[in-house]
Parts: sequence; structure tokens; C-alpha cells
Amino acid sequence: MADRGGFRVRRVGKALPPFGDDFVSIEALSGLVLLAGAVAALVWANAAIGSYEEFWHHHLNVGVGGGASINLSIQHWVNDGLMTVFFFVVGLEIKREVVRGELREPRTVALPVLAAIGGMVLPALVYTALNAGGHGAKGWAIPAATDIAFAVGVLALLGPRVPRNLKLFVLTLAIVDDIGAIIVIAVFYSGGVELLWLFGAAALVGLIVLLQRLRVATPFAYVIPALVLWMCLYESGVHPTIAGVILGLLTPARPFGRRQVIESLEHRVHPWSSFLIVPLFALANAGIVINGDTVSRAFDSPVTIGIALGLVLGKTLGITLAAAIGVRLRLGRLPDGVGWPHLVGGAAVAGIGFTVALFVADLSFRGGRLENAIMGILAGSFVSGFVGAAVITVSARRTRVSE
Repeated sequence: MADRGGFRVRRVGKALPPFGDDFVSIEALSGLVLLAGAVAALVWANAAIGSYEEFWHHHLNVGVGGGASINLSIQHWVNDGLMTVFFFVVGLEIKREVVRGELREPRTVALPVLAAIGGMVLPALVYTALNAGGHGAKGWAIPAATDIAFAVGVLALLGPRVPRNLKLFVLTLAIVDDIGAIIVIAVFYSGGVELLWLFGAAALVGLIVLLQRLRVATPFAYVIPALVLWMCLYESGVHPTIAGVILGLLTPARPFGRRQVIESLEHRVHPWSSFLIVPLFALANAGIVINGDTVSRAFDSPVTIGIALGLVLGKTLGITLAAAIGVRLRLGRLPDGVGWPHLVGGAAVAGIGFTVALFVADLSFRGGRLENAIMGILAGSFVSGFVGAAVITVSARRTRVSE
């Protein structure tokens, strides 16, 4: 990952070596905050049955004047509104990596890209094999996502047992996975498209590009077009969080108005996204009632089983097999210091699918099926993290013994 100036999480870097990169350090710590948000959601939903649902499903009408307004539940203001900031940060990181990071070198990125594709396709196939033709078929993309914060957090906590190049491999894979998830959400999880609103969104993108060409450097000039772009995409049927990705990708990667814009924006926005918005998203979406009946129903459901197996087996096998094919065909090679046992462990850790998986689950289901999907995400992510950590730990011990 590219070096970053500005915001430094020095204590995180010391506590979770050898990550020194700002983006990665924030993601590593935010995994713990994200976990706290998920646990808080479960405690709230089970300690005050009904209060959780009542609060997050309360509707708020936001608009200007009496005409233009949007009425959404608090949960969906978080999911469709605040999560746009999360996707904006994702767009910034993709832009940075493509221009001058890991994704700019075809030879370096070839194997992680292949692995990421395998790690998206096979989980979707595992899920579809159990749900094809049924009511749960729409959730095929849920187990295809990797949660960067949790994956980085697990690797960071394992410390020197994880080869540095394995961490870079998993990070690159996760970024490519995010690109795939964005495409899937835009293409498969948007509603019927209203062309007039879509043309309006395209015009606003053109306006933002024009402002950049005119060298307008003040951030306030872009705020109103960004908000209207979000509204146009919402009204068009395209999921409005895609506005965040578009804005991130439009951000200049080179000095603009004597400023490094991406670094400046990440310095300001990334901590808010990681430490407030994403944990709030977990709090709003991870709360389900867990008792004997709900657990029994969930694990009788092909939705739950498909997601859990997709994350645990589909991710591990998909990433490993795709990487093996890439090496066999000489499209890439394993990073220095990374053996196949290490890669299998990293592939298992990539099966921690939480934030984007919950996001896609909310786009796919309501009611009991959504609860079953959340149960599958929680179970599959926990097992994936445990298995990945165990495989990497055993691999590290064997490496030390052989030396």
C-alpha cells in the first residue's frame, strides 16, 4: 500500500505491528469498534425486545419545502445516506491504489485479482446451489463480500506470525473485492431505472468534472452537486450509495490547488467513516433476537446455510483454487515469504464478510429471511476468522520448527 502523510494512528501502529500505513492502521482498529457495534446491536435486540425494531424502523421525512422530500426509516437513512460516506472512502482508496498504489502494477496485482474473482464467484455458486429457484435466491451475492476492517484486524492481532506480503496480498484482494461488490450492487441490486433522474445524475457528474477543469479548489463548491447527485441516484433507482463511489473516483489523485486532495480527504473523512458510520451501521443492522427457536429456524434455512458455507468454504476454496490456477498458468506467483498454508489461512480470513454482506442482505430480504441471513453472516464470519487465525498460527509454528 502507498505511504500516506497527514493523519497518523501512531499508537495503533505500535500495538498492531507491522502495519504502519494510516489507512490500514485505521481499518485494523476500526475492526474492534465494528465488533463492539455488532455486539451492542445483539445485546439491545435481545435485552429490549421490540425497542430495537421500533427505534430503527421509525421514519424521518427529510426535504426542502413541501415538495422535494424523502421519507425513510432511521435504519435506511444510515444504510442509504451515511453509508455513502463509507463508499466514498472506498472510492478514494481504489483511486489511490489504481493511480499509484498496489493496483497500478499488472504483474503484482494479477494473482490477487484472480484470487478475488475466485473468492466472489465460488461463494455465490455455493449459495446458489442451495437456494436456486427458492425464495432466498436473491441473496446470492451476500457471501461474496470480504470485510476489510475485520480481515485486517485479525491479521494485525496475529502480528509477526503473518508474513508481511500475505497482509499486502489480502489487502489487495479485499480492495478488488470491494470493486466487485460495488459493481454487483449497482447492476443487480438497483431498482427499475428512471432515465430522467439518471440523466440528471450524469449532468451533475459532468458539472463536477467541469469544476475540476476550471481548477475550483474550494470543497464547498462540490457539496451541493454531491448532495443533488445522491438524490438523483436515489430517485433514479440506482442505489444512492454509488454516489459515494463516483465522487471518490472523481477525486484528483495528483496535486490540485496546491493540495494532495485524496490525502486531505482521507485524513478528514476516513476516521469518521471507520469509527462512527460503519459501527453505527452495524448497530442498526446486526440486531436480531437469538434464542432456541430463532437459531433452529435459521439453521434449517438454506439462506443461513448457504451464506455460512459460502463464507467459510466458498471463500477459502475460491481464493485458493483461483490462486493455484494463476500460478499454474504463470499469470502470477506467490508473494515472497508466503507459502500455500499461509495463503489458505489468508483465504479463510477473507471469509469474514460483515459490513458489505449485511448491506447486500438488507437489499435482498426482509423479515425472517433477513434474520436468517444475518445469522449466517455472523456464524460464517466467526468461523472464517477462527479457522484463518488457526491455520496461520500453525503455519507459523511449522515454519519456525523447519528453520
